[in-house]
Amino acid sequence: MNAPTPPAPPAIRRIPKAAVPAPAGATESVRLNKRMADMGLCSRREADDWIERGWVRVNDQPATMGQKVGAADRITVERAAQGQQARQVTILLHKPMGYVSGQAEDGHAPAVTLVTAQNRWAEDRAPTRFAPTQLRGLAPAGRLDIDSVGLLVLTQDGRIARQLIGEDAHMEKEYLVRVQWGDLAQDVRAAFPAPQLARLRHGLSLDGKPLKPAVVEWENAEQLRFVLTEGKKRQIRRMCEQVGLKVVGLKRIRMGRVVLGRLPPGQWRYLAPGESF
Repeated sequence: MNAPTPPAPPAIRRIPKAAVPAPAGATESVRLNKRMADMGLCSRREADDWIERGWVRVNDQPATMGQKVGAADRITVERAAQGQQARQVTILLHKPMGYVSGQAEDGHAPAVTLVTAQNRWAEDRAPTRFAPTQLRGLAPAGRLDIDSVGLLVLTQDGRIARQLIGEDAHMEKEYLVRVQWGDLAQDVRAAFPAPQLARLRHGLSLDGKPLKPAVVEWENAEQLRFVLTEGKKRQIRRMCEQVGLKVVGLKRIRMGRVVLGRLPPGQWRYLAPGESF
């Protein structure tokens, strides 16, 4: 009589170095770099870089560029990618007037040229040591016009860029806006019609699309405070034009939970450990 066949041993499952489930509601097959960005792992550009370096696996198989994945597919990321992210920096700059946020244009220097060891704020307590290599890939996450001043975020981290300016971003951005109404430059608040202020809060459209509701309040007699959750090109200036106001000064003072504070014009500091938008 033959002995009974012993049960097969349980399959050995390799523990991933870093694995994240698909986001809730993800049902369709999408490109791997988009799925990774939706998971909050990285930006699409970073995902492509990681795939090219061999740091990403799908269902324990090396990922390929342009690969599509479904909700049931298991994505694994090597710890080397996490180490690379840990070295990325985010810089908070008080942009002065006359600098452009991105690439140089019309003879005006980009704001990133202000990020030097000499311009680092003396009161910056972040332990990070400045190195010129930190300028590589440092890009603005939310622009300011050449005539606008205040908080400009420059980051190497695609996750932060997506959080601030991604297509699904709803981050609050707060501004102080000095205005004139016609020839009136003083005590504008007393003369400006309340119904027009209400239109600034909700009811205007730009580029053929209605704007999201905004917080718009008088900060003082000549200055408004705007809190927006979207960022169309020259949005505040164009909104004000529609109600007869002329912007004569615009300063961004907050993005999410990060404030400009006492950071002097032309100087910068690192986003501190534990500080987030």
